[in-house]
Amino acid sequence: MPTVPRRSRRKLAGRFTLAVLLMLAVITGSLAGLTLVYSVNLPQINDLEHYRPSTTTELYDVKGRVIGSFALERREIVDYDGFSPILRQAVISIEDKSFESHWGINVFRVAGAAWHDIRSHGRAQGASTLTMQLARNLFLSSERTSTRKIQEAYLAIQIERAFTKEQIFTLYGNQIYLGSGMYGFEAASQYYFSKHAKDLNLTEAALLAGLPKGPVAFSPLLYPEKAIRRRNLVLTEMEDDKAITHQQAEQARNAPLGLHIAQPEMSVAPWFQEEVRRELEKRFGSEQVHEAGLKVQTTLDLDLQQTANRAVADGLATYERRKGWTGKLENVVSEGTSLTDYKHPDWAVKSKPGDYVHAMVTTDLPLEIEARVGDQQIVILPEDWKWTGQHSGSELVRPGDIIYVHLTDAMIGKERRATLEQDSGAEGSLMAIDNTTGDILAMVGGRDYSLSQFNRATQSERQTGSSFKPYVYTAAIEAGAKPDDIIVDGPVSFGGYTPHNYENDYKGAMTLTSAFAESRNIPALKLAARVGIHKVIDVTHRFGVTSNIPAYLPIAIGAVEITLEEQVASYAVFPNDGIRVAPRLIRKVSNADGIALWEDAPAVNEVIDQQTARTMMTLLRAVTKFGTGAAASQLNHPLGGKTGTTSDYTDAWFLGFSPSVTCGVWVGYDSRQSLGEKETGAKAALPIWMTFMKAAIAGKDSEKFLSDSDDSDIQKAKADAPQKPLVNP
Repeated sequence: MPTVPRRSRRKLAGRFTLAVLLMLAVITGSLAGLTLVYSVNLPQINDLEHYRPSTTTELYDVKGRVIGSFALERREIVDYDGFSPILRQAVISIEDKSFESHWGINVFRVAGAAWHDIRSHGRAQGASTLTMQLARNLFLSSERTSTRKIQEAYLAIQIERAFTKEQIFTLYGNQIYLGSGMYGFEAASQYYFSKHAKDLNLTEAALLAGLPKGPVAFSPLLYPEKAIRRRNLVLTEMEDDKAITHQQAEQARNAPLGLHIAQPEMSVAPWFQEEVRRELEKRFGSEQVHEAGLKVQTTLDLDLQQTANRAVADGLATYERRKGWTGKLENVVSEGTSLTDYKHPDWAVKSKPGDYVHAMVTTDLPLEIEARVGDQQIVILPEDWKWTGQHSGSELVRPGDIIYVHLTDAMIGKERRATLEQDSGAEGSLMAIDNTTGDILAMVGGRDYSLSQFNRATQSERQTGSSFKPYVYTAAIEAGAKPDDIIVDGPVSFGGYTPHNYENDYKGAMTLTSAFAESRNIPALKLAARVGIHKVIDVTHRFGVTSNIPAYLPIAIGAVEITLEEQVASYAVFPNDGIRVAPRLIRKVSNADGIALWEDAPAVNEVIDQQTARTMMTLLRAVTKFGTGAAASQLNHPLGGKTGTTSDYTDAWFLGFSPSVTCGVWVGYDSRQSLGEKETGAKAALPIWMTFMKAAIAGKDSEKFLSDSDDSDIQKAKADAPQKPLVNP
């Protein structure tokens, strides 16, 4: 066999080497080109060092207590030690066994996935490591394509070069979606098991570790059987990895899901929280409010808000009992719903003793009514419905009836005892502000936020009745009237308009102070006619009232609609010596790092001069000393205010103040039907106001009004007042 000359061999070797180099150059160029193509528009990994996941914006009260939050994604950020070791192992066993050793991608899994893609004609097969999943969740879409997979791999390698394994797992554990609106293992742990992720046991950890694969498909709420199978697969993988023993795996596989869903609690101030959200979105935009983890220092006082909630609820319950049992109950069975399937909107949030909630009757016996509030069983005994005048429970209600109850602390066996109440549709609202700063301390916009989010404190314009008279008397005082001026309360006509007093009688000659304190209509109309109705309207608008007020005389006795918020802000002018401080919801907003973004200073302007304000204080304090609001004198504190009742008793008001706090209460029906005979502001609204103010003035025994230097006018007015308190509007 002839031998190849040495020179020829060298030549062939050179050509082969050149070919190899060319091939390597082509491969390198191709890879570089692919890298360039697929990395275009990809984020810089250094940005991840400053990455902050979407977090919850939290609201705090004046004492730094959390009162609510806003979030598109429910997430609680924890560090690496915030994940229990058993949870970390469960995730690694099911999602990425080589997590601790790979450099971002698992070559063998990627090759297997690529082979599957070829055989399935391009349908992408999952082979993502935890780092690749993190890259996808942070930077890429959820589209399942080969292009996205290459981008995942590229980003994963970059992430692995920049961060430690602990940092990567922490980012992953706080970012991953786990169903039911929960992002990250900490939020999911609190939701599904009512505990922190660091406290999870084996079965709980295995369940959560199985969710990233399919948060909906393996949801323990929607598909419990699938969730169990997925959890058990995680346990099997952990056993294969020697992370747990066979005995531990078997015991956990035979365990139930063990869910302890954290039922959300109703916000203590839902109407206030909604007003804050609107204010924040107006200033910062919706995205920042719901995703940037803002820290919002509000003006709310949690203790006073809780008192306001109870005051309104108890006050409406008292009114309903005075009204009497109507027996007009919705029945879900007659509407085609079964007793087991029915869910009331009230039940979406957790209820507790002291709450007023709707319940569904399940059993009606002569001496016992059984009902349920969600899954909670309640029982009502004869003394709990005695006020209705009915003796037998079976005559009072029937299964499927929706009733209104007040939950008590007492338990009878496993059933919570409740009293039967009534929800005829009557509503109430309350708002209180700090006189000096305008801080809104408490806000109640209605009876039940679950049923109606309409805010009757800020959005509802209602006729004011006699609570409008302070504007009339302010105009008169600016025109020269004095508290001890005499005015005749007698028959009068203004053209074709012949007014009358609430009591349909006349008191004759009386001082302005007495006429105001006793809420006489004729004197108020005479004063308005004397100064001119346009002057009264001008004064009202100066106080900050924005309603369109028609220029006709009956507005002097309240034929005008104003919101409770504007009324409260107006009344605070009087103890403030004529200064109006605009109500505010927010004191300060900071970002997630605590850096202040915005501070809201009180907006102040002079509405009336000091002398006018102090003269009006004489009249307003007379109301609570011996007038229509005399019941407030039981509080033994410097107070002032005014009742208001509209025609046919459709609206009941009381607005009043201490030296430090102004509070207003309204009671009525959205339908504007009558509250009932004699349901005046003094009867329906004042008791609610007194309950709230008792808490608001607690510990302030020494406070005094700025006008307390001269009390002689009140003493003089008291001398010509009736001997016993009046109970009229």
